[in-house]
Order: sequence, then structure tokens, then C-alpha cells
Amino acid sequence: MKFILTFYISIMLFGCGLSNQANQIEALEKCNYEIISADSVYVAGKDITNMIKSKSIDINNMPELAMAFLTQNIPFKARVFLQVNNPTKNLAGINQFEYKILVKGQELANGFVNQKVSIEPGATSVIPVNVKSNIYPFLSNGKTMKEIVDFLQGGKEPGNEKKGIVTLQIKPTIALGNKLVNYPGYISVEKEVSSKILF
Repeated sequence: MKFILTFYISIMLFGCGLSNQANQIEALEKCNYEIISADSVYVAGKDITNMIKSKSIDINNMPELAMAFLTQNIPFKARVFLQVNNPTKNLAGINQFEYKILVKGQELANGFVNQKVSIEPGATSVIPVNVKSNIYPFLSNGKTMKEIVDFLQGGKEPGNEKKGIVTLQIKPTIALGNKLVNYPGYISVEKEVSSKILF
């Protein structure tokens, strides 16, 4: 009798855990995700943040980039700030998450953020994401490279603002008891991003 009672209690607790997990997943799906700013932008090891802000990006003055082209390895690093708003009545809890950033359907960067974030109902949280990638496939295409440079230079003057579509894919992990459970697939968010996020 004691075994049966314990068994039923375990089922009830597990069922409650699944219910909470389902609520968290639903809340995560309904959250609003937005890239609000970026800083510490490095290309081929060179900090180009000030170059972007002064609109003085000149590829000819970046010997590091020329050398990186030869090896077909152009390291890109930046810190991107991701704002997450939870409009639901349930807690949206993320223990960690994988991400992908795509531009025009082409993957620009991917990575993993090991940071626990709890977003209360109606609340907003800002998560810093360190992005690292080899952007040679992007910059080796002359047209794409021009579009990127135009985008980077377009944020300072109101009339020169540039916009582009960026797809953000997030695969969150949430806690279920003592276990971490991966979200089945990616939450995909397509956003129009302004060059003003760099200023």
C-alpha cells in the first residue's frame, strides 16, 4: 500500500513538472525577442567600434583584414544585447540556450549562452550574447561586403540609416526538477535591424 501511494505521489509530482515545463515553453514561444544594441565589435582582431561610430571604415586601412583574407579565416566578435519581453501570465525560464544568427538566410554566427534567465510575467530582461564567427564567406562576396560596409556606416546620420532583416534562432534549455530539458527545435524570430544599434 505504501509503495502504491508513493508511486501515485511521484506521478502527480512529475505531471506537475510537465505542466510547468509546458507553461514555460509556451511562454518562451510567445516572448518578444529583439536585438537592441551591439558593442565591442572586432574584425580580424581589430576593434572597429570607433571606426563605425566615426563612419570612417576604410578596408584599405585594415592590413589585418587583408592577411585574414589570405587564410580564408576572418574572425568576427561582438557583444550583442538581446532583449526578451514576456507578455504572458507564466514565468519564462531559460537555463541556457543555443543560438544562430542568419542574414539573408545565411548563417553568420552560432553559439551557446550558459546563463540562467527568469523572465517574470509582463517583465523584460536584457541578455548579453557574445558572438563569435568566421565571416570570410560573407566578406568574400563583393556585393555582400559592400552591403555590410554600407550598413555599418549608415547609423550615425538620420538620413543614412540602413536596415536589414536578421533571423535569430534560439534553442532554450529549461529545468525540469534536477534535469535540464532541451526545447524541441528552434524558436525562430525574424527582425528588421537598424544600423543605429551600433550607436
